[in-house]
Amino acid sequence: MRHQKRGRKLGRTASHRKAMLQNMAASVLLHKQIKTTEAKAKEARKLVERLITYGKKGTTHARRLAFAILRDKKATTILFDEVAPVYENRQGGYTRLIKLGYRPNDTSKVVLLQLVDFFSEEPKKDKKKSTEKKASKPSVSKKVEVKEEAPVEKTVETEAVAEEVIKEVAPVEEAVEEKAKKTEEVTKDKK
Repeated sequence: MRHQKRGRKLGRTASHRKAMLQNMAASVLLHKQIKTTEAKAKEARKLVERLITYGKKGTTHARRLAFAILRDKKATTILFDEVAPVYENRQGGYTRLIKLGYRPNDTSKVVLLQLVDFFSEEPKKDKKKSTEKKASKPSVSKKVEVKEEAPVEKTVETEAVAEEVIKEVAPVEEAVEEKAKKTEEVTKDKK
């Protein structure tokens, strides 16, 4: 029986697994997101969540504990100076996993492990963006009516907001497009 045996072995020795997870955690803190397999991401997520909790404490002891795990001064500095202040009011759940489909060569599940508040949630932003595009593409007679009803400043503000949304959602959209392409390739190969 396998009672009380937590954690995935990931087909590696203990030292290799520990080093890999430390490197993945440092990469998540440096780049705010990484693309990896689902099993590795779920293991790395545990480590990243613990590190962010250390960062929220902000004490010297917490900094030493974080450095003992990360072994990277730059990542430790980013953790305490950039990442932890963002999550001051959040009680856990600092990361999210976005499923990207399957890797073509070995069909393993691939996910995007990212820090939550550094990237906006894509479904809400996509809906806003699509409705703003629809509102900005009515016929000529409707545009005249809109200009009469709403001041020009409001349309400029909405366009600025739309541009900001597009900049924030771009990495997620690219990942979704890659997922769609790979899914089509896999279904074509299966047929």
